[in-house]
Amino acid sequence: MTKASTAMRRLVEGDEIFVRPGCHDALSARIAEAAGFKAIAMSGYAVSVSLLGKPDVGLITLTETVRMCRYICNAVEIPVMVDADTGYGNAINVMRTVDEIINAGAGGLFIEDQVDPKRCGHVAGKQLVSIEEAAGKIRAADKVRREMDPDVILMARTDGRGALGGSFQESLDRAKAYADAGADIIFPEGLISEEEIAAMVEALDVPISYNRTGVSPMLSLVELEKLGVRMVANAIGAFRASSRALWDHLGEADGPPAQINPKAQLERFLQAAD
Repeated sequence: MTKASTAMRRLVEGDEIFVRPGCHDALSARIAEAAGFKAIAMSGYAVSVSLLGKPDVGLITLTETVRMCRYICNAVEIPVMVDADTGYGNAINVMRTVDEIINAGAGGLFIEDQVDPKRCGHVAGKQLVSIEEAAGKIRAADKVRREMDPDVILMARTDGRGALGGSFQESLDRAKAYADAGADIIFPEGLISEEEIAAMVEALDVPISYNRTGVSPMLSLVELEKLGVRMVANAIGAFRASSRALWDHLGEADGPPAQINPKAQLERFLQAAD
């Protein structure tokens, strides 16, 4: 059987666009696999909200991430891309993070350039570490994965577009630095137009992953493929859908609180989770 890492690398280095839906536990991962997806992602947002009932603000620990990663990877045969947040510390911490996540069975992982504790990528007020520190983390991650399993995909996420003082140029400069440091694919979070997506793809020698949510345009797969995007993240779509279904279910019959104003109540709950 093909290793998860090898399967993920073939997708990233292939010619076709593909979607990696987000999952938050073994069951959601198995459902995504049964639906025919070729790869999935373990969403940090969805794990934080489902496991802790708290927003994506850097509360999940490495231990919790690795435990959930192992559950998910053991449940499916398709490769799993793991959200490793900021790597849980400096470059030395990143080395342990990569070691643990690879040992848990991941086909790939990504590390972002926010300060720790981080914030959800589509909210205001994000702050970044220096480009030098972030590139150092990618080099550290690259060293470990090459020693353990060179096929593991290393993705670098930059929040340079939407951070305090950020811009498209900041995002692009960081993307180039991270690719030079060893990243196989770049995740430029928070791009806000088709023109920015096209410019990012054109400027890089490695493919990009696009997160179709929040402030970013909700373009179709056909449109994104024409722009040159390789991977499309749908990190929290499944989690939101399952949360809505549960809310609707609990709003049936007589008397549950969700009956008061179910739609408004649910929207407030999901906004609080952001």
